[in-house]
Amino acid sequence: MNTRDLSDHTPYRAGRGIEEVARDLGLDPESLVKLSSNENPFGPSPAAVEAISGHAERVHTYPKAAHTDLEAAIADEWGVDDRQVWLGAGGDGVLDYLGRAMLDPGDSVLVPDPGFAYYPMSARYHGATVDQYRLERSDDFAQTASGVLEAYDGHRIVYVTSPHNPTGSEMPREEIATLAAETDSETLLVVDEAYGEFTDSPSARALVDERDDIAVLRTFSKAYGLAGLRLGYALVPEQWADAYERVNTPFAVSLIACHAGLAALDDDEHLERTVETVRWAREYIHDNLAAPTWESGGNFVLADVGDGETVAAAAQEQGVIIRDCSSFGLPECVRITCGTRETMPEAIEAINGVLD
Repeated sequence: MNTRDLSDHTPYRAGRGIEEVARDLGLDPESLVKLSSNENPFGPSPAAVEAISGHAERVHTYPKAAHTDLEAAIADEWGVDDRQVWLGAGGDGVLDYLGRAMLDPGDSVLVPDPGFAYYPMSARYHGATVDQYRLERSDDFAQTASGVLEAYDGHRIVYVTSPHNPTGSEMPREEIATLAAETDSETLLVVDEAYGEFTDSPSARALVDERDDIAVLRTFSKAYGLAGLRLGYALVPEQWADAYERVNTPFAVSLIACHAGLAALDDDEHLERTVETVRWAREYIHDNLAAPTWESGGNFVLADVGDGETVAAAAQEQGVIIRDCSSFGLPECVRITCGTRETMPEAIEAINGVLD
């Protein structure tokens, strides 16, 4: 027996983990600095850790009440109705829900190139075809409505990532509004703001009040440090918010994840510390790395090192794990996650030693 034809699906390649690299290179895991996966360098919110421990003995129960409570808390945070919050197992789970709600077999979607591999994967799972719009290095990966519209041809879903991974570029809210206005009324614009906490640019959330064709994606994986729990959500227009009950996987978000998310939302100190350190680290990389870099709105910086694979491999030998961007179609680049004030100087010194 064979699976259906999956040859069009490009696997998602995650950054290498500390244990994996330590095992391969025979190094002490404690000696490694991981700057490859855009994770929170401070770990999860201490309040979330306490919530996880406090609810561990209740994991034999389904998370109905906790799910409802988290929806309400997020809705209150953003000033929307509870029904407009679609929880999922990470941002990827929410992408699948939007695909279930919007895509029929034979529909087409438009994704950025370079971009997040799961946009096309999720769309193809639902029988859609995939086209791309380019973010050009020659334009410093600028994101504009006109750039997307050049490739647009009535697609059912258009994906925008702002801040964008791996380049760090952003699409201003005015450009997002223009893009929504210039696409068909039956085209959904998905604005992925997984890194939205790290930028001063305004969220596209206000557009959800004005239109019925925009959904905004957020996650607890980055700024809140809950990547291992897989918790994300979308803010969707009120007009079709009740479709969630028809596409939601029953109890897809665990009891532990819901309670951790509730606690993390209230831990302003952890969030502020994380965001402030990321903004410091971005500038430190720009100022001290011996390679050209691009401005970033995320918790990472893209750098041109000439040969990303070679530099990333050599940096690992020096105990610093960074992301080779060949899988994004940028073989000359590496992506460096923002670390702490203690780890960044040592890490950049090691990478500069490789470059030298």
